[in-house]
Amino acid sequence: MTSSTLTQIAPVAEPPRAGAPRRVRGRRNGSTLGLVVRIALAIVASALVFFPLYWMLVIAFSPRGEVFRPGGVQLWPSALSTENFTTVFDRFPVADWFVNSLVIGAFVTALTVTVNLLAGYAFARIRFAGRGILFILALSTMMIPVQAIMVAQFRLVTGLQLAGTYWSVILPGAAAAFGLFLARQFFLGIPQELIEAARMDGAGHVRTFVAIVLPLSKPLVAVLTLLTLLGSWNDFAWPLIALKDPALFTLPIGLLYLKGQSTPDYSASMALALISVLPMVLLFLLFQRYFVQGFARSGIR
Repeated sequence: MTSSTLTQIAPVAEPPRAGAPRRVRGRRNGSTLGLVVRIALAIVASALVFFPLYWMLVIAFSPRGEVFRPGGVQLWPSALSTENFTTVFDRFPVADWFVNSLVIGAFVTALTVTVNLLAGYAFARIRFAGRGILFILALSTMMIPVQAIMVAQFRLVTGLQLAGTYWSVILPGAAAAFGLFLARQFFLGIPQELIEAARMDGAGHVRTFVAIVLPLSKPLVAVLTLLTLLGSWNDFAWPLIALKDPALFTLPIGLLYLKGQSTPDYSASMALALISVLPMVLLFLLFQRYFVQGFARSGIR
């Protein structure tokens, strides 16, 4: 076969069109512009979110009375000072309030997370009569305001002779409907084949939950722990009603007590608010990856 014949048989490549490179370049320019816009919006949103925390830091570490002096609002302290923290610790039992918040938050978190995990697994993987109705009833409690049940809740803890103790705050928060819903949605995403394989090996529900389901639920446990601890740490209304002894007050109640003084000290209030907020911020930063994974795998957007 001659070279001319091969030339006739071989397909001839079409020359590139003149407009094609321009469209590719246009797409790249558009995607770059969109990325720049998204980054700029993220920076602006982050600045708006973190500015209150920054302002709290400025007031807490500024010398007393400097931030609100007649010269105008100062966005940066002239000198870093711990005078506000010293004043708070000298005048109020801040250490006791912190320990009370830590103890109550730890017990509430441990109890609530355990109940939500077990109940969520039961609603997701165990078939029993009335499962759907009970789940709907549990979710319907989310529509009831907390203030509507405080009187009945107080009568309950008083009848159990728990009023004025840690348990009056810990036990009412032992079950959370949102945590139950989150756990059920997460467990529904675990492959059924793993559950069936464990059952074929003779494992019961308890062993299946402990050996198979729980090791796969680290993101869920992180989400439930952070949400529960954050809610308990910032809870104000119910601890104020249930706790009678000022020695058992938590940080939010102590902050209100500080603000209720005859001469409000805003610098000291900001120092105490920073002490209250900082542990939760650090905890979220440490477990942020698990927090995002837990929400993503539970199907909540």
